[in-house]
Amino acid sequence: MPTGDLFPSVERRIKAYHELSHKVSGLEGSAPLKPTITISREFGCEAFPVSKELVRLAEKKTGEPWLLVDKSLLDAVAKEHHVPEEIMLSLGSKPRWFDDMMATFSANWKSDADYYRLLCRQVVMIASAGNAVIVGLGSPVITKNLKNCFRYRLIAEYDFKVNSIARRMKIPKQEAELVVMDQQKERDRVLRKLLNSDLRDPLLYHAIFNNGRIKSRQVARLILDHALSGND
Repeated sequence: MPTGDLFPSVERRIKAYHELSHKVSGLEGSAPLKPTITISREFGCEAFPVSKELVRLAEKKTGEPWLLVDKSLLDAVAKEHHVPEEIMLSLGSKPRWFDDMMATFSANWKSDADYYRLLCRQVVMIASAGNAVIVGLGSPVITKNLKNCFRYRLIAEYDFKVNSIARRMKIPKQEAELVVMDQQKERDRVLRKLLNSDLRDPLLYHAIFNNGRIKSRQVARLILDHALSGND
């Protein structure tokens, strides 16, 4: 399936990720918490324009660097941990009984959950350090107990999502309709399996925005004002 410009390039962010890793290892317990923002979205919503604008505004307002984190960045991190690409692409696709059965034959067998724990550790490390915008990855659930994390979700009407996917992936509208339905269903299924949670639960979030009614820049400004206010 073509991805068009759904995911941004990671080359410029890998260096920032490693700098953040070193910074976290040297953090003191008394260091003040810096905010992290997580963005969840229905498939077809335009999370990257919102997140990119969030990082730009946050860096301007705080005078500090911010890191944009999404699946493409953590896929690159997974490769550094020698996790095969096909494993990352198929997370959640194998039935649980298959993992259980294979584990009885080999002590070295690693289930989807094992690999997802690696991603979860990376998300928690980044979120704990602050000055990050995390898109997707089940981050609202993973970070829900972190006091410095502010969680938001993008939703939209069906037509907005279909038209957005057709435009960004450069595919016919009829094909985009199938992509939106199939990908949303698969995303929900995988995250239910790996996190035992429903990301559609509105109580996970500080706020939910209609991506089809509010422009990306305005959503970014509203999110940042709320997150930097410390939820006052």
